[in-house]
Amino acid sequence: MKTAFVNNPSKYLMSASEKGAIPGGIVVAPQILAVEEGAKVLQNGGNAMDAAVTTAFVQTVVDRSNCGVAGFGTMNIHDAKSGKDKIIDFHGTAGSKATPEMWENIVIRENPSGYGYTLEGGVNERGYKSITTPGTVSGLYEGLSRYGTISWEKAIQPALRLASEGFEMSRGSADSWSTSPESSPWTKVKDVPETNGAVIVNKDMAEVLRKLATDGPDVFYKGEIAKLIADDMEKNGGFITIDDLNNYKAIITEPIYGNYRDHKIVTNPSPCGGITVIQILNILEEYDLEKMGHNSPDYIYTVSMAMKSAFADRANYVADPAFVDVNTDWLISMEHAREWKKKIDKREPIIIPRWQPKESPTTTHVSTMDSMGNAVSLTHSLGSSSGIITSGLGFFYNNCMNCFDPIPGKLNSILPGKARVTGMVPTIVKKDGQILFVVGAPGGTRIITGVLQSILNVIDHKMSAIEAVSASRFDCQGDVISIQSRVPLSVCEQVRAMGHNITRGFSSYGDMSLVHGILVNRETQTIQGGADPGGGGMAIYIPPLM
Repeated sequence: MKTAFVNNPSKYLMSASEKGAIPGGIVVAPQILAVEEGAKVLQNGGNAMDAAVTTAFVQTVVDRSNCGVAGFGTMNIHDAKSGKDKIIDFHGTAGSKATPEMWENIVIRENPSGYGYTLEGGVNERGYKSITTPGTVSGLYEGLSRYGTISWEKAIQPALRLASEGFEMSRGSADSWSTSPESSPWTKVKDVPETNGAVIVNKDMAEVLRKLATDGPDVFYKGEIAKLIADDMEKNGGFITIDDLNNYKAIITEPIYGNYRDHKIVTNPSPCGGITVIQILNILEEYDLEKMGHNSPDYIYTVSMAMKSAFADRANYVADPAFVDVNTDWLISMEHAREWKKKIDKREPIIIPRWQPKESPTTTHVSTMDSMGNAVSLTHSLGSSSGIITSGLGFFYNNCMNCFDPIPGKLNSILPGKARVTGMVPTIVKKDGQILFVVGAPGGTRIITGVLQSILNVIDHKMSAIEAVSASRFDCQGDVISIQSRVPLSVCEQVRAMGHNITRGFSSYGDMSLVHGILVNRETQTIQGGADPGGGGMAIYIPPLM
């Protein structure tokens, strides 16, 4: 029997009859239409992976600048039946025609924001040379084929329908889409006066999705679509070749594990952000954060210095492990964490090297759980989008080349087939062997600090899911602590008196990543979903099927 949606849940009674089971399922993401379609999958008996992949495909249609089939990403999976965790990484990789030294003589500067590098002509930021081999289609297929229960075709159908028949946009979304490329495939069908928005269709993308649904991912990497992509790249000086597409495959790997106050942290390895999250938690393990009080001056200073320490290591040691020997065991060891703690306690300066790229905030995320206890935390992105659309295909390509180091011989320098570092860090927190928190976010390298603080909010401050993703946040990856405007000026002044610069932003929400999480509280027998109020998303709960 089908059951109704329950929007943005805060409390649902659990059934404790089966270990690991939860009462129904939840989908939480920044796009309402995508959440609704993922929730329908759970409603009709699908599992967490089915819902995650369906949601992700819809996100590629309704959120064109933040994600797409020509993007990249990573997902964290808990399989309830086996009790095992897996990571599927589908990073964008530099094309075969890219070379380490090709941009070293056109570097103007590292961007003041810390995001990427300014090169003459902006060739790494926009256009064909900014594009890496796309991974999203491969990653979603691997996830669904290994852990899903519905067909690939069925998972794509909601996105195909929305691209073909149209989807309603709010005025706010329409404003963000105001700039379109020439011959834009996105067409307004009609105005919607009651929402002051419009219905948008994309027939070209609908046709791509139709071919994907019918012919599988091979059409994108080895078939008709692959040929169109490769020909366009060749014609316009891109680095991607047909062989790059033919040989691309998502990477199935093991997560890395940390421990924080008797909780197991399950997260992703290098070149993603998991090492950095575990490092920060290790440094904070021996501080009494609960006693300090949430976002007190001592709390902000201490957590910021732990962030700064881990980001220094990130700049010096984290890269694509297929090309660089990353000493993960040492980086996430408690011995190393205690070395940083000594420096923090002595107020020693912590230096983060320059030329450290940061990822664009234009990314998206979905967290899902089902009634059997399966969970998926999936983050995917276009970087900040290349602005390129191949005629007839209807989607933007990523611009992942913008965050490679343009100087050869460095940790994250350009090499064919290499992935650059990313802040993506879909994470699962467990307590006593069972899932407590499923969390992730878009937001560049501030994904790391946003996910971190939501974990602290749950474990140290006993917050609900909604409270954990909504509480005011801060970030420190350099010489300045950045903080949301909801933190009082008096608190900022006290932090500044401790010897560290702090800047309060203009936004009450947002600018510090958009965290989306699911919290399972087995003591109170409740399950909660939290969508960051800085975005436009929500959580939908599906009660158990009867």
